[in-house]
Amino acid sequence: MKVVIELPNELNLSEKEIKVATFIKLYELGKISSGEAAKILGISRLEFLDLLGKYKVQISPDEEEELLKDIKNA
Repeated sequence: MKVVIELPNELNLSEKEIKVATFIKLYELGKISSGEAAKILGISRLEFLDLLGKYKVQISPDEEEELLKDIKNA
């Protein structure tokens, strides 16, 4: 699906910034997983989780538990 949105030039947002913000919000709403968002954005899951911190979005409790298991098993 392709979505076209017209924004005022004054916002000075790049296409990448808009895509990142969109998928971070979809993650925050529980509509998409961090892995799915990362794949669509062409970045690693770890990079996506880092972006969540920059946007001040908390990692979901299930995601946090999964990350702690990954760290423990590393």
